[in-house]
Amino acid sequence: MASKFVRSNGTGWLMAGPAFFLMVTFIVIPFIFAFVLSFTNQRLVSANPTEFTGMSNYSQLLGLSVLRIEPLRDESGAVKMTAEGEPEYPAVRSFTRNNPDYAHLTGMREWFSFGGETKTVILARDVVFMTAIVNTFIFVLVVAPVQAGLALCLALLINQKLRGMNFFRAVYFMPVVVSIVVVSLLWRFIYDGDSGLLNNLISAVTFGAFSGTDWLGNPSTALGAIIAMSVWQGVGFHMVIWLSGLQTISPTLYEAAAIEGSSKWQTFRYVTWPGLKNTAVLILIVITMQAFSLFSQVDVMTQGGPLDSTQTIVFQAVERGYGKQDISGGSAISVILFVIVLSISLLQRWITREKN
Repeated sequence: MASKFVRSNGTGWLMAGPAFFLMVTFIVIPFIFAFVLSFTNQRLVSANPTEFTGMSNYSQLLGLSVLRIEPLRDESGAVKMTAEGEPEYPAVRSFTRNNPDYAHLTGMREWFSFGGETKTVILARDVVFMTAIVNTFIFVLVVAPVQAGLALCLALLINQKLRGMNFFRAVYFMPVVVSIVVVSLLWRFIYDGDSGLLNNLISAVTFGAFSGTDWLGNPSTALGAIIAMSVWQGVGFHMVIWLSGLQTISPTLYEAAAIEGSSKWQTFRYVTWPGLKNTAVLILIVITMQAFSLFSQVDVMTQGGPLDSTQTIVFQAVERGYGKQDISGGSAISVILFVIVLSISLLQRWITREKN
């Protein structure tokens, strides 16, 4: 006869079974397939047999090199100058194309350069993917603190027993329940360079001094526009998590702080924030994971443009896997993303761990 522990454990597995089955079917197994395919040349539709290619997909995606170029000099040895007064350098492609002395640079492109007279050029085998990595990290580094901080401020504001507070809670949370595709389409109209609401509003406030700009068509503002929209759309969800954490703090702690004559800042620093430590860890990890999965906003609003200024890792994975039918390349990008997110999550957990 089964013991009570075994019966209760069986009941737990029975209740968790459907969710466990779905996670294994739609997360674990696809990831295993992606990991295996990333070491092949698998195409979405191809008559050629699949072949094992080792680390070629990863070397193609992550291949970097450094090239130092000396300026051109005339017969007297003086540095040649351009019409703009800058030193003139040989073309980078003279090193990366059909140059036996630099065979290891064949197929690479210039990513960026810096330096004085001797120019240092950073080359990449896949400039677009490297740009996607940088854009994704910029998105995470901006969205994570801004969204978390703004959500905490909103949670503190609505964590009061005032009439009509439920209305404001619903208003702040409303963007979360709206489809991200619908929100992206709405903000695309807001950012429109010709008759967008944002340009009209700024023009009205500045009395016509600001003529407007194409927010999504300008490489210098497109990513920032997507960041602003993403913060607005997701802040309500994290506000609710902060609010749940605030409501777990005992009121007696606030009463004791008031008796001691603590200021509002001292109360927040020594009572509220310590009580929100576990909530802060959860929100930081959740925001980071969500930020790294940026795709829908880019797909709807910019398609990765202009000039690859809004390329992201997930967008590249989908574009490679389905747009270019390169399943192996898309799988390799997915594995790279998994390693990045896992590493950052473990680092966050280690930084926020309990210290004796």
